[in-house]
Amino acid sequence: MRKLLAVIKREYVQRVRAKMFIVSTVLLPIVMSLFGLVPAIILNINAGGPLRVAVIDHTGKMYEPLQAAFANEQSEEAAQQASPEPGGGNSTRRGFSRMGARSFQLTEVKTDGRSAEDVRAELDGQLLTKQLDGYLILPADFVNSGQAEFFNNNPGDMLSRGILQSSLTRALREQRLVDAKVDTQTRRDLFRRVELQAVKIGATGEERDSGGSFVLVFGVGFIMYLAILMYGQVILGAVIEEKETRIAEILFSSVRPFTLMMGKLVGVSLVALTQLCIWGIAFAAFALYGVNLLLARGVPASIPNIPFSHYIYFALFFLLGYFIYATIYALVGSMVTTAQEGGQLAMPIILILVVSFYLFLPVSRSPDSAFSFWVSMLPFSAPVAMLVRIVTQTPPFWQIALSLLIGFSTVLLIMWFASRVYRVGMLMYGKRASLPEAWRWVRQA
Repeated sequence: MRKLLAVIKREYVQRVRAKMFIVSTVLLPIVMSLFGLVPAIILNINAGGPLRVAVIDHTGKMYEPLQAAFANEQSEEAAQQASPEPGGGNSTRRGFSRMGARSFQLTEVKTDGRSAEDVRAELDGQLLTKQLDGYLILPADFVNSGQAEFFNNNPGDMLSRGILQSSLTRALREQRLVDAKVDTQTRRDLFRRVELQAVKIGATGEERDSGGSFVLVFGVGFIMYLAILMYGQVILGAVIEEKETRIAEILFSSVRPFTLMMGKLVGVSLVALTQLCIWGIAFAAFALYGVNLLLARGVPASIPNIPFSHYIYFALFFLLGYFIYATIYALVGSMVTTAQEGGQLAMPIILILVVSFYLFLPVSRSPDSAFSFWVSMLPFSAPVAMLVRIVTQTPPFWQIALSLLIGFSTVLLIMWFASRVYRVGMLMYGKRASLPEAWRWVRQA
């Protein structure tokens, strides 16, 4: 135990005192914030002004409803930004659908007895001279057929075309109700959006679900993914460090390979947890400050009501997921001779992690199915699959305990396997071990 602690202390202190640790602790949250803010800012840049669209309304009654539909779209978007809906699901999707789209400037074109070909020829000329960005033709039977034509000089602007189609649909629906002699108040009631509040029936009774648990599941998964990306290569480099410096024989005379590898894994992992704790405390402080600021301004805000036991499960399965993939990095490091070779073999590790995230949808749809049970027992997918089951329909405690037992036992097994490969592979300078060779080394060690 004393030797294990000595290895852990060396790995931890050496990396925490490094300047790169301090720099990354300060700069990485800023960089991650920029990854979220910069795309949103870029997508909302209004590079070309409003989209100038001419409307040829052969129905004689659709131009005004279309203008009203565009006005309602803009007013609803402004209202949702000012006071988001509880849960925010539909409003968030609508906000993303409008992100980066241009506003519209509609102009009605009167035919004045001219033929359709003459009107179109004139509008085509205006398109070529950039006086218009497009023109919309609503045929005489548009109210019944719902078929319209939009001519423009930029077919790549899919977002604006989608908004135009949505506003046309809304205007057409409104006009059909008017033709059916439906009064104004009834039409407003028909278009009123539904607010759906999910209520979970659990062992303690009814529980209001605001989606906070699912947000935490995604947060745990993202932090796990981030930690593995950041520190997986560090663990791999730490394992092959002695191979590059050729001091393995000296180390093995005083420290067992399993103790050495476990010390490296735990030491580097403590560095990762230290950095994540610093970021977590800073994020929690900013979140509490933001909630208090909103409450002071009269805006309703609250911290999601999540059972305390869920936080414990989140922490345990995060540690399980991190150590599962960290030990695989250690195993890869024991098989290769240089960090470059290890980087080439590390891609399947990330692929396995990404595949485990894709299991979120089938597990969330049927958390009590046999498929969900088995993927929540499989160590590589359990950190995500079991958390999804816990926040949807919490399984019996024995299943959660069994998943953790299998997972952490797998960590020890992989580490034992890697240490035996490491012991033999340390003497194989300049040669990367294949899987059959690694298995032979395990049996010989």
